[in-house]
Amino acid sequence: MYNMKIKNGLMYEKNGWKYISIKGNPKERGYAYGYLCAKDFKEIQKMLHFTSMESFGMSWEFFIDEISKDFKEMTKNDFNEFYEEMEGIAEGCNAGGCKTTTDEIIAWNFYYSLPYWFTIKGDNSIGGKEGGSKEKCSAFIAVGDWTEDGKIVVAHNSFTDYIDGQYANVVLDLNPTKGHRFIMQTCPCWIWSGTDFFVTNAGIVGTETTIGGFIPYELKFPIGYRIRKAMQYGNNLDEYVEFLLKGNSGDYANSWLFGDTNTNEILRIELGLKYHNIERTKNGFFIGFNAPYDERIRNLEVKNSGFYDIRRHQGARKVRLGDLIDEYKGKLNIEIAKKIISDHYDVYLNKDDNPCSRTVCSHYDLDAREYMSQENRPQPYAPHGAIDGIVCDTTLVKKMSFIGRFGNSCGIPFIAKEYFKKNRQWEKFEPYIHDRLSQPWTEFSIDLKNKLQKQKMNKVTISTKKKYNRTKKQIRKKM
Repeated sequence: MYNMKIKNGLMYEKNGWKYISIKGNPKERGYAYGYLCAKDFKEIQKMLHFTSMESFGMSWEFFIDEISKDFKEMTKNDFNEFYEEMEGIAEGCNAGGCKTTTDEIIAWNFYYSLPYWFTIKGDNSIGGKEGGSKEKCSAFIAVGDWTEDGKIVVAHNSFTDYIDGQYANVVLDLNPTKGHRFIMQTCPCWIWSGTDFFVTNAGIVGTETTIGGFIPYELKFPIGYRIRKAMQYGNNLDEYVEFLLKGNSGDYANSWLFGDTNTNEILRIELGLKYHNIERTKNGFFIGFNAPYDERIRNLEVKNSGFYDIRRHQGARKVRLGDLIDEYKGKLNIEIAKKIISDHYDVYLNKDDNPCSRTVCSHYDLDAREYMSQENRPQPYAPHGAIDGIVCDTTLVKKMSFIGRFGNSCGIPFIAKEYFKKNRQWEKFEPYIHDRLSQPWTEFSIDLKNKLQKQKMNKVTISTKKKYNRTKKQIRKKM
């Protein structure tokens, strides 16, 4: 177990997660965040240099430079608070022994938008590698007659490439000087969630699933900035929609699921580029499975959605999540939510326990993919799948808390050495992919910070003058 404390921040490791709490103005909280994440960001940099070439054929330095050209001034002008926070993150990383720049932190926060943005940088084949953008995540949110107490229940898991998803083990409690305090799942040095799961002290809980195969993109505000602004400044569901639509660029297109515990209302917005669809209710449910219901988005902005194809994970999970929600109607609670998000029933083969790409708890690494109809879909036994599970309800939201499991939703461990021994075709990835062990479900809350304050920590005491002088020296050396 590793604990660390610094002015305006602390970190605590628990069951595969890293709980980080930061506070203060943008520069202060950013500095603390960067310092606490410096060790992890060193590893992330190695991963980024590999995946940039492997996925795009371009260097990570190329992306840092080009993203800076497109977004640095816009970030300064339109999202200055977030720019200062990322400046602080870069300075904190440098002080913690990881050389970086504000430009790199901006690029890293843009990581999930790269495939969309790169389609306008001269190679339109990139975004369509697998029929458009990649799919991530399963989710549901329910309220009213569907839940045990009539209040909100929500669950989500992130299925993604293991090479980057393995870093989504940060639970960040961010307490800004302006706006709402929030707690979210994220990656080291990200100012937004990305995976996405968050709870705010405005009583809002949010999550999403990506819209797979999404194609169009325009050079406007990145999704990371828009959803972060909503999290920090959104007071109700209407404002969340407003923040997401303003400057919408189509990057990281999602079906967003939000719940307002003050009004006991849930909302789904399928957010394409030119088209979006909003549904809201106080008695019902919404599911997320990587394909949109909206016919305009599905036919005009998405390639090969998999909406009706139960051989594909979209169609299969559309059926299975619907079946499970109906089965547990009137009974949905935290324990049932854990069960649903860990489900291994394969609707295509009608097998009760067949962890594969089609199941709610997704396991591409265990799937031969022999039933796929498209040759260009993900390859057999790919290092890809669910890397977590998170559940929450109104009671937990009220105390700014959620329950998470890192590794994957069901608890099956991923042992890298064993995996690569069986799947030599992926051996190039072995130096960058780590074990994810079976972990228990663990509750995280902003109250954890108060408990940690009473425990013995590895305290870092660096005066403001000393830490900034140290940062300047490191930056000069790099230059």
